[in-house]
Amino acid sequence: MAALKNSSKVFTLASGDKIPAIGLGTWQSSKSQTAKAVQHAISVGYRYIDTAYGYGNETEVGEGVRASGVPREQLWITTKLDNPWHKRVAEGLDASLENLGTSYVDLYLMHWPSSVLPDDPKKVYDDWNFVDTWREMQKLLGTGKVRNIGVSNFGITNLEKLLNDPSCQIRPAVNQIELHPNNPSPKLVAYCRDKNIHCTGYSCLGSTDSPLYEDPTLQAIAQSRGKTPQQVLLLWGIQNGWDVIPKSVTPERIASNLDIDGWELTEDEIKKLNSLPGRTKVCKDDWLPEKVFFGDDE
Repeated sequence: MAALKNSSKVFTLASGDKIPAIGLGTWQSSKSQTAKAVQHAISVGYRYIDTAYGYGNETEVGEGVRASGVPREQLWITTKLDNPWHKRVAEGLDASLENLGTSYVDLYLMHWPSSVLPDDPKKVYDDWNFVDTWREMQKLLGTGKVRNIGVSNFGITNLEKLLNDPSCQIRPAVNQIELHPNNPSPKLVAYCRDKNIHCTGYSCLGSTDSPLYEDPTLQAIAQSRGKTPQQVLLLWGIQNGWDVIPKSVTPERIASNLDIDGWELTEDEIKKLNSLPGRTKVCKDDWLPEKVFFGDDE
């Protein structure tokens, strides 16, 4: 049997475009570290970088991409529309493209289903919501500036609201959501699969100081395989059917996270990880002026 090439695996979106199974996440990567992290990631084989206007590091991501010397068309870049830009979708995209120094992105996501006022992020518009924002995002596909559009942090409740609205003519290609064994969201993943919406898993390693790493089941699987817990978690996500975007700025960890070729988890190991009892949500909605998570995705 040929060696398993998990690091170069891709998932095919509804558009026919192929998103890599693993990319470099840049949430919480500081401006001073991002460019070098991106450049290093590409040098060791990553071809997928995830960022967002709201992360404040799009410019540095662009610098790292250019410094890598790899042609733009060989890379997948995802970025996101920030909440205060919901009424200015085309302008928001242009701002991100200028930051990144590229003429297009492969995937443009609505970062959160919350349309906040630009001058007061503690309030939402009374005449606009994420359905209106999606109507404007659909228009981007005819501009040549985006290859695919999608959403992020959408649960079943808000996906139902979006997909059932008559103005929704194009379904999101992707829903980027928090996915790890302590936040597996099986109902949401199944819902997206049924609607042909691909999932991207963020905080796929459980984020910094995650209690996941103390879990005896994860530790036992990693030790028996001679792998790191991080490598096990990444393959768990990929084998469950979504792409993963682990964040790191440390060269050794960036390389280690991509070192997932030549093996796979057994069905029994995946079932054990699917059944971990703990529940931890890294990204909550208490900082938003409205509730976006309703506890219906588990």
